[in-house]
Amino acid sequence: MIKIYGLVGKKISYSFSHSFFKRKFKKENIKNTIYNIFDINKLSLINEIIKVNKNFLGFNVTIPYKKKIISNINIINNNLKKIGSINTVKIINDLTIGYNTDIYGFENSFKLKLKSYHNNALILGNGGVSKSIIYVLTKLGIKYLVVSRNKKNGISYSKISKEIINNYNIIINCTPLGTYPKINECPNIPYEFLSKKHYLYDLVYNPKETLFLKKGKNIGCIVQNGINMLYLQANLSWKIWNDINFDILY
Repeated sequence: MIKIYGLVGKKISYSFSHSFFKRKFKKENIKNTIYNIFDINKLSLINEIIKVNKNFLGFNVTIPYKKKIISNINIINNNLKKIGSINTVKIINDLTIGYNTDIYGFENSFKLKLKSYHNNALILGNGGVSKSIIYVLTKLGIKYLVVSRNKKNGISYSKISKEIINNYNIIINCTPLGTYPKINECPNIPYEFLSKKHYLYDLVYNPKETLFLKKGKNIGCIVQNGINMLYLQANLSWKIWNDINFDILY
């Protein structure tokens, strides 16, 4: 029997998930197991994919379905419902169970370069993954302000002033801006007001150094991309799918 896992999203040819799991399977001598990319235009197709692939045991979820997929999940705990984002799904006898490994991945990678003076964060974007970021920042006691094109969920980019940049020394990019192949794009913020005490974290991992991070690095900011987060959340997903000892509350 070939065990099937995969990634569900839209326009996700850039993803490293397939190559990550392919290397993992080879390195750990995991046989009869594949990880596929399911690039779908509408989320309703996931039900058909599960029906067709009888040995489909679990999948990761990415843009733009992390919030939308909640209504498709059979079993989900109340804490995760409040967070409002799912990125890992386990399948048992056609029943789907939702988890969030983004929280674990972000928290444990984010803290690697976090300094004691980092206490306020700007969150760029209000998509599904931003819910996980908000959860972690709240847990760590870091105040945050969401920046988005939708003013109802925070402030607009045009409202980011020198004062705001000075007051928020963590800036987290939760948008896909800068993702391959559109590597010349970046969030529209006043980079000239950044300082060496700013910490720029980009959830994008392809390319390794986005224009967002380059602009910060040129000023001397602390910078980090999303590759560590990807590895951490992917490995936790694998543990969940295979009932390997794991400690997760969400």
